[in-house]
Amino acid sequence: MRILFISGVLLNHTVNIFTSAMNSTSMSYDDLRSIRLMIHFSRMGFMFMSGLVLTMNYYNNHNWHSFWKKRFNGSIWTYLIWNLIIFSLSIFFGVMHAPHHFLITYVGHLFQGDLQYMYYLLVTMQLYLVFPIITWLFHKWPNHHKQLLVISFIVQLALTSLIKYKLWYVDTSHWPYWFHAYSINVFTYQFFFIFGAYASQHYNELTKFVNKHIKIISIIFAGLSLGTIPFYRILNLGILQLNSDHARSAYQPYLMVFDTMAILFIFWLGKRYASWRATHPAALFSRVIGTGAKISFGIYLDQIIGLLLLEWVLAQLSLPDLLLLLLVPIGWLFVLAISFIIAWIFYKVSPFAFLIGRPQLHWRDINKFWRYRTSEKEN
Repeated sequence: MRILFISGVLLNHTVNIFTSAMNSTSMSYDDLRSIRLMIHFSRMGFMFMSGLVLTMNYYNNHNWHSFWKKRFNGSIWTYLIWNLIIFSLSIFFGVMHAPHHFLITYVGHLFQGDLQYMYYLLVTMQLYLVFPIITWLFHKWPNHHKQLLVISFIVQLALTSLIKYKLWYVDTSHWPYWFHAYSINVFTYQFFFIFGAYASQHYNELTKFVNKHIKIISIIFAGLSLGTIPFYRILNLGILQLNSDHARSAYQPYLMVFDTMAILFIFWLGKRYASWRATHPAALFSRVIGTGAKISFGIYLDQIIGLLLLEWVLAQLSLPDLLLLLLVPIGWLFVLAISFIIAWIFYKVSPFAFLIGRPQLHWRDINKFWRYRTSEKEN
Protein backbone atom coordinates (compact mmCIF):
# COMPACT_ATOMS: atom_id res chain seq x y z
CA MET A 1 0.00 0.00 0.00
CA ARG A 2 2.81 2.39 0.85
CA ILE A 3 4.37 2.22 -2.61
CA LEU A 4 0.97 2.82 -4.25
CA PHE A 5 0.29 5.87 -2.10
CA ILE A 6 3.78 7.34 -2.55
CA SER A 7 3.49 6.82 -6.32
CA GLY A 8 0.22 8.76 -6.22
CA VAL A 9 1.83 11.53 -4.19
CA LEU A 10 4.64 11.89 -6.74
CA LEU A 11 2.15 11.88 -9.62
CA ASN A 12 0.18 14.65 -7.94
CA HIS A 13 3.31 16.74 -7.46
CA THR A 14 4.51 15.99 -11.00
CA VAL A 15 1.22 17.33 -12.34
CA ASN A 16 1.92 20.56 -10.45
CA ILE A 17 5.24 20.91 -12.27
CA PHE A 18 3.60 20.42 -15.67
CA THR A 19 0.74 22.84 -15.01
CA SER A 20 3.23 25.50 -13.89
CA ALA A 21 5.00 25.07 -17.26
CA MET A 22 1.76 25.57 -19.24
CA ASN A 23 -0.16 28.60 -20.40
CA SER A 24 -2.99 29.06 -17.89
CA THR A 25 -5.42 29.92 -20.70
CA SER A 26 -4.87 26.76 -22.78
CA MET A 27 -7.27 23.83 -23.01
CA SER A 28 -4.51 21.38 -22.05
CA TYR A 29 -3.95 23.34 -18.85
CA ASP A 30 -7.65 23.16 -17.97
CA ASP A 31 -7.80 19.44 -18.77
CA LEU A 32 -4.82 18.64 -16.55
CA ARG A 33 -6.15 20.75 -13.70
CA SER A 34 -9.51 19.02 -14.01
CA ILE A 35 -8.15 15.50 -13.51
CA ARG A 36 -5.80 16.43 -10.67
CA LEU A 37 -8.37 15.79 -7.94
CA MET A 38 -8.55 12.15 -9.09
CA ILE A 39 -5.13 11.49 -7.56
CA HIS A 40 -5.48 13.72 -4.51
CA PHE A 41 -6.47 10.73 -2.33
CA SER A 42 -2.78 9.81 -1.98
CA ARG A 43 -2.30 12.48 0.71
CA MET A 44 -4.98 11.02 2.96
CA GLY A 45 -3.73 7.54 2.12
CA PHE A 46 -0.35 8.49 3.57
CA MET A 47 -2.09 9.70 6.74
CA PHE A 48 -4.03 6.43 6.94
CA MET A 49 -0.80 4.44 6.67
CA SER A 50 0.80 6.56 9.40
CA GLY A 51 -2.03 5.74 11.80
CA LEU A 52 -1.99 2.05 10.84
CA VAL A 53 1.76 1.53 11.23
CA LEU A 54 2.05 3.48 14.49
CA THR A 55 -0.85 1.60 16.07
CA MET A 56 0.44 -1.74 14.85
CA ASN A 57 3.80 -1.12 16.51
CA TYR A 58 2.87 0.85 19.63
CA TYR A 59 -0.71 -0.01 20.56
CA ASN A 60 0.29 -1.68 23.82
CA ASN A 61 3.09 0.75 24.55
CA HIS A 62 2.97 2.36 27.99
CA ASN A 63 6.32 4.13 28.00
CA TRP A 64 5.43 7.26 26.11
CA HIS A 65 8.63 9.06 27.07
CA SER A 66 10.61 6.35 25.28
CA PHE A 67 8.18 6.48 22.34
CA TRP A 68 8.55 10.24 21.92
CA LYS A 69 12.32 10.07 22.30
CA LYS A 70 12.63 7.42 19.60
CA ARG A 71 10.15 8.93 17.14
CA PHE A 72 11.32 12.54 17.47
CA ASN A 73 14.97 11.48 17.30
CA GLY A 74 14.22 10.01 13.89
CA SER A 75 12.10 12.96 12.72
CA ILE A 76 13.45 16.27 13.98
CA TRP A 77 16.90 15.98 12.45
CA THR A 78 15.39 14.74 9.19
CA TYR A 79 13.00 17.69 9.19
CA LEU A 80 15.73 20.23 9.90
CA ILE A 81 18.13 18.91 7.28
CA TRP A 82 15.61 18.42 4.47
CA ASN A 83 14.17 21.88 5.00
CA LEU A 84 17.70 23.23 4.65
CA ILE A 85 18.31 21.13 1.53
CA ILE A 86 15.03 22.18 -0.09
CA PHE A 87 15.55 25.83 0.86
CA SER A 88 19.05 25.82 -0.65
CA LEU A 89 18.05 23.92 -3.81
CA SER A 90 15.07 26.23 -4.38
CA ILE A 91 17.41 29.23 -4.29
CA PHE A 92 19.97 27.47 -6.51
CA PHE A 93 17.38 26.54 -9.17
CA GLY A 94 15.81 30.00 -9.04
CA VAL A 95 12.49 28.84 -7.60
CA MET A 96 12.86 31.51 -4.91
CA HIS A 97 15.17 34.47 -4.40
CA ALA A 98 17.93 34.38 -1.82
CA PRO A 99 16.63 36.17 1.30
CA HIS A 100 18.59 38.91 3.05
CA HIS A 101 18.32 37.04 6.35
CA PHE A 102 18.83 33.39 5.42
CA LEU A 103 18.68 31.94 8.94
CA ILE A 104 15.60 33.90 10.03
CA THR A 105 13.73 32.94 6.85
CA TYR A 106 14.79 29.31 7.24
CA VAL A 107 13.52 29.17 10.83
CA GLY A 108 10.24 30.71 9.68
CA HIS A 109 9.82 27.91 7.15
CA LEU A 110 10.52 25.36 9.89
CA PHE A 111 7.62 26.63 11.98
CA GLN A 112 5.26 26.90 9.02
CA GLY A 113 6.17 23.68 7.20
CA ASP A 114 5.57 25.47 3.90
CA LEU A 115 8.69 24.47 1.99
CA GLN A 116 7.47 22.21 -0.79
CA TYR A 117 6.01 19.11 0.90
CA MET A 118 7.54 19.30 4.37
CA TYR A 119 4.10 19.80 5.91
CA TYR A 120 3.77 16.02 6.17
CA LEU A 121 6.71 15.77 8.59
CA LEU A 122 5.31 18.60 10.69
CA VAL A 123 1.93 16.85 10.83
CA THR A 124 3.61 13.53 11.65
CA MET A 125 5.42 15.03 14.63
CA GLN A 126 2.11 16.43 15.87
CA LEU A 127 0.65 12.93 15.46
CA TYR A 128 3.36 11.58 17.76
CA LEU A 129 2.19 14.03 20.43
CA VAL A 130 -1.49 13.08 20.22
CA PHE A 131 -1.00 9.38 19.46
CA PRO A 132 -1.27 8.39 23.16
CA ILE A 133 -4.77 9.90 23.14
CA ILE A 134 -5.75 7.75 20.14
CA THR A 135 -4.57 4.55 21.81
CA TRP A 136 -6.26 5.61 25.06
CA LEU A 137 -9.58 5.97 23.23
CA PHE A 138 -9.27 2.50 21.74
CA HIS A 139 -8.25 0.98 25.09
CA LYS A 140 -10.97 2.89 26.96
CA TRP A 141 -13.76 1.56 24.74
CA PRO A 142 -12.48 -1.82 23.47
CA ASN A 143 -15.94 -2.94 22.36
CA HIS A 144 -16.92 0.29 20.63
CA HIS A 145 -14.20 0.80 18.02
CA LYS A 146 -16.74 1.00 15.19
CA GLN A 147 -18.59 3.73 17.04
CA LEU A 148 -15.32 5.63 17.48
CA LEU A 149 -14.69 5.34 13.75
CA VAL A 150 -18.19 6.54 12.86
CA ILE A 151 -17.96 9.50 15.24
CA SER A 152 -14.56 10.40 13.79
CA PHE A 153 -16.03 10.19 10.26
CA ILE A 154 -18.91 12.52 11.17
CA VAL A 155 -16.52 14.99 12.82
CA GLN A 156 -14.29 14.96 9.72
CA LEU A 157 -17.30 15.51 7.47
CA ALA A 158 -18.39 18.47 9.60
CA LEU A 159 -14.86 19.87 9.70
CA THR A 160 -14.36 19.73 5.93
CA SER A 161 -17.80 21.31 5.43
CA LEU A 162 -16.89 24.10 7.84
CA ILE A 163 -13.59 24.74 6.06
CA LYS A 164 -15.11 24.76 2.56
CA TYR A 165 -18.35 26.62 3.12
CA LYS A 166 -17.49 28.94 6.01
CA LEU A 167 -13.83 29.43 6.91
CA TRP A 168 -12.70 30.12 3.33
CA TYR A 169 -14.83 33.27 3.45
CA VAL A 170 -13.53 34.44 6.84
CA ASP A 171 -10.49 36.66 7.15
CA THR A 172 -8.16 34.39 9.14
CA SER A 173 -4.96 36.28 8.40
CA HIS A 174 -4.78 37.52 12.00
CA TRP A 175 -5.29 34.02 13.42
CA PRO A 176 -2.31 31.98 14.63
CA TYR A 177 -0.77 30.28 11.59
CA TRP A 178 -1.55 26.75 12.83
CA PHE A 179 -5.29 27.54 12.86
CA HIS A 180 -5.63 28.82 9.29
CA ALA A 181 -2.93 26.75 7.56
CA TYR A 182 -5.03 23.59 7.46
CA SER A 183 -2.35 21.48 5.77
CA ILE A 184 -0.14 21.52 8.88
CA ASN A 185 -2.92 21.06 11.45
CA VAL A 186 -3.02 17.46 12.68
CA PHE A 187 -6.73 17.63 13.48
CA THR A 188 -7.70 18.19 9.84
CA TYR A 189 -6.57 14.59 9.24
CA GLN A 190 -7.96 13.05 12.42
CA PHE A 191 -10.34 10.58 10.72
CA PHE A 192 -7.62 9.05 8.56
CA PHE A 193 -5.33 8.55 11.55
CA ILE A 194 -8.15 6.89 13.48
CA PHE A 195 -9.15 4.89 10.41
CA GLY A 196 -5.58 3.60 10.24
CA ALA A 197 -5.64 2.75 13.95
CA TYR A 198 -8.93 0.91 13.46
CA ALA A 199 -7.53 -1.03 10.49
CA SER A 200 -4.56 -2.09 12.61
CA GLN A 201 -6.75 -3.50 15.38
CA HIS A 202 -9.38 -5.06 13.09
CA TYR A 203 -7.22 -6.06 10.15
CA ASN A 204 -8.84 -9.44 9.46
CA GLU A 205 -12.33 -8.06 9.93
CA LEU A 206 -11.63 -5.18 7.55
CA THR A 207 -10.09 -7.59 5.02
CA LYS A 208 -13.24 -9.75 5.05
CA PHE A 209 -15.46 -6.68 4.68
CA VAL A 210 -13.48 -5.31 1.73
CA ASN A 211 -13.30 -8.69 -0.02
CA LYS A 212 -17.05 -9.18 0.41
CA HIS A 213 -18.00 -5.74 -0.89
CA ILE A 214 -15.17 -5.08 -3.36
CA LYS A 215 -17.53 -4.78 -6.35
CA ILE A 216 -19.61 -2.01 -4.82
CA ILE A 217 -16.45 -0.37 -3.40
CA SER A 218 -14.88 -0.39 -6.88
CA ILE A 219 -18.01 1.05 -8.51
CA ILE A 220 -18.30 3.83 -5.93
CA PHE A 221 -14.58 4.58 -6.15
CA ALA A 222 -14.67 4.75 -9.96
CA GLY A 223 -17.82 6.88 -9.91
CA LEU A 224 -16.44 9.34 -7.38
CA SER A 225 -13.12 9.45 -9.23
CA LEU A 226 -14.77 10.41 -12.52
CA GLY A 227 -17.09 12.69 -10.59
CA THR A 228 -14.17 14.87 -9.48
CA ILE A 229 -14.14 16.43 -12.97
CA PRO A 230 -17.69 17.90 -12.92
CA PHE A 231 -17.27 18.48 -9.18
CA TYR A 232 -14.28 20.73 -9.89
CA ARG A 233 -15.35 22.38 -13.14
CA ILE A 234 -19.13 22.60 -12.86
CA LEU A 235 -19.86 22.83 -9.12
CA ASN A 236 -16.78 24.50 -7.67
CA LEU A 237 -15.70 26.79 -10.53
CA GLY A 238 -19.05 27.26 -12.26
CA ILE A 239 -21.87 27.26 -9.71
CA LEU A 240 -20.03 28.18 -6.50
CA GLN A 241 -17.58 30.51 -8.32
CA LEU A 242 -14.66 29.40 -6.14
CA ASN A 243 -11.12 30.47 -6.89
CA SER A 244 -8.69 27.82 -8.13
CA ASP A 245 -7.06 27.10 -4.76
CA HIS A 246 -10.41 26.80 -3.01
CA ALA A 247 -11.82 24.58 -5.77
CA ARG A 248 -8.85 22.18 -5.52
CA SER A 249 -8.59 22.15 -1.74
CA ALA A 250 -8.15 18.73 -0.13
CA TYR A 251 -10.57 19.73 2.65
CA GLN A 252 -13.95 19.18 1.02
CA PRO A 253 -16.70 16.74 2.08
CA TYR A 254 -16.90 15.15 -1.37
CA LEU A 255 -13.17 14.49 -1.44
CA MET A 256 -13.23 13.11 2.10
CA VAL A 257 -15.71 10.41 1.03
CA PHE A 258 -13.74 9.82 -2.17
CA ASP A 259 -10.49 9.47 -0.20
CA THR A 260 -12.10 6.90 2.10
CA MET A 261 -13.31 4.76 -0.81
CA ALA A 262 -9.92 5.09 -2.50
CA ILE A 263 -8.18 3.83 0.65
CA LEU A 264 -10.49 0.81 0.81
CA PHE A 265 -9.82 0.05 -2.86
CA ILE A 266 -6.04 0.42 -2.44
CA PHE A 267 -6.28 -1.78 0.67
CA TRP A 268 -7.86 -4.50 -1.50
CA LEU A 269 -5.18 -4.07 -4.17
CA GLY A 270 -2.51 -4.39 -1.49
CA LYS A 271 -4.01 -7.65 -0.25
CA ARG A 272 -4.19 -9.00 -3.82
CA TYR A 273 -0.55 -8.14 -4.36
CA ALA A 274 0.40 -9.80 -1.05
CA SER A 275 -1.28 -13.02 -2.21
CA TRP A 276 0.62 -12.89 -5.51
CA ARG A 277 3.92 -12.11 -3.79
CA ALA A 278 3.53 -15.15 -1.52
CA THR A 279 3.87 -17.38 -4.60
CA HIS A 280 6.40 -15.18 -6.43
CA PRO A 281 8.82 -13.98 -3.72
CA ALA A 282 11.88 -14.02 -5.98
CA ALA A 283 10.29 -12.13 -8.89
CA LEU A 284 12.01 -8.89 -9.85
CA PHE A 285 8.75 -6.98 -9.45
CA SER A 286 8.38 -8.32 -5.89
CA ARG A 287 11.90 -7.25 -4.98
CA VAL A 288 11.42 -3.77 -6.44
CA ILE A 289 8.11 -3.26 -4.62
CA GLY A 290 9.60 -4.62 -1.38
CA THR A 291 12.52 -2.22 -1.59
CA GLY A 292 10.20 0.64 -2.49
CA ALA A 293 8.07 -0.04 0.59
CA LYS A 294 11.16 0.11 2.80
CA ILE A 295 12.33 3.42 1.38
CA SER A 296 8.90 5.00 0.69
CA PHE A 297 9.48 7.69 3.32
CA GLY A 298 12.84 8.46 1.72
CA ILE A 299 11.19 8.69 -1.70
CA TYR A 300 8.81 11.26 -0.25
CA LEU A 301 11.66 13.25 1.26
CA ASP A 302 14.00 13.35 -1.73
CA GLN A 303 11.31 13.82 -4.40
CA ILE A 304 12.18 17.51 -4.50
CA ILE A 305 15.41 16.68 -6.36
CA GLY A 306 13.60 14.89 -9.18
CA LEU A 307 10.86 17.54 -9.27
CA LEU A 308 13.35 20.41 -9.53
CA LEU A 309 15.27 18.58 -12.25
CA LEU A 310 12.03 18.02 -14.16
CA GLU A 311 11.06 21.67 -13.76
CA TRP A 312 14.49 22.75 -15.04
CA VAL A 313 14.30 20.42 -18.06
CA LEU A 314 10.82 21.65 -19.00
CA ALA A 315 11.97 25.26 -18.70
CA GLN A 316 14.80 24.58 -21.17
CA LEU A 317 12.59 22.82 -23.73
CA SER A 318 9.63 25.27 -23.94
CA LEU A 319 7.26 22.61 -25.29
CA PRO A 320 3.67 23.26 -26.47
CA ASP A 321 0.99 22.61 -23.88
CA LEU A 322 -0.57 19.62 -25.66
CA LEU A 323 2.79 17.86 -25.76
CA LEU A 324 3.34 18.69 -22.10
CA LEU A 325 0.01 17.07 -21.30
CA LEU A 326 1.04 13.89 -23.14
CA LEU A 327 4.42 13.83 -21.39
CA VAL A 328 2.98 13.78 -17.86
CA PRO A 329 3.34 9.97 -17.47
CA ILE A 330 6.98 10.11 -18.63
CA GLY A 331 7.70 13.00 -16.27
CA TRP A 332 6.12 11.05 -13.42
CA LEU A 333 8.24 7.96 -14.15
CA PHE A 334 11.32 10.21 -14.31
CA VAL A 335 10.62 11.72 -10.89
CA LEU A 336 9.74 8.32 -9.43
CA ALA A 337 12.94 6.73 -10.76
CA ILE A 338 15.19 9.57 -9.55
CA SER A 339 13.56 9.58 -6.11
CA PHE A 340 13.76 5.78 -5.83
CA ILE A 341 17.44 5.64 -6.79
CA ILE A 342 18.46 8.43 -4.40
CA ALA A 343 16.49 6.92 -1.50
CA TRP A 344 17.97 3.48 -2.22
CA ILE A 345 21.52 4.89 -2.21
CA PHE A 346 20.86 6.68 1.09
CA TYR A 347 19.41 3.45 2.49
CA LYS A 348 22.46 1.41 1.49
CA VAL A 349 25.13 3.92 2.49
CA SER A 350 25.00 3.93 6.29
CA PRO A 351 25.99 7.54 7.10
CA PHE A 352 23.21 8.89 4.87
CA ALA A 353 20.38 6.59 5.99
CA PHE A 354 19.18 9.15 8.54
CA LEU A 355 18.24 11.39 5.59
CA ILE A 356 15.40 8.99 4.80
CA GLY A 357 14.33 8.44 8.41
CA ARG A 358 16.28 5.20 8.83
CA PRO A 359 19.27 6.00 11.06
CA GLN A 360 21.70 3.07 11.02
CA LEU A 361 24.40 4.88 12.94
CA HIS A 362 23.54 6.36 16.33
CA TRP A 363 25.49 8.60 18.68
CA ARG A 364 25.81 5.69 21.10
CA ASP A 365 27.53 3.69 18.35
CA ILE A 366 29.96 6.55 17.77
CA ASN A 367 30.64 6.77 21.52
CA LYS A 368 31.27 3.03 21.72
CA PHE A 369 33.65 3.22 18.78
CA TRP A 370 35.45 6.21 20.30
CA ARG A 371 35.84 4.48 23.68
CA TYR A 372 37.11 1.36 21.94
CA ARG A 373 39.72 3.35 19.99
CA THR A 374 40.78 5.17 23.16
CA SER A 375 41.23 1.94 25.11
CA GLU A 376 43.21 0.44 22.21
CA LYS A 377 45.63 3.37 22.28
CA GLU A 378 46.03 3.13 26.04
CA ASN A 379 46.87 -0.58 25.80
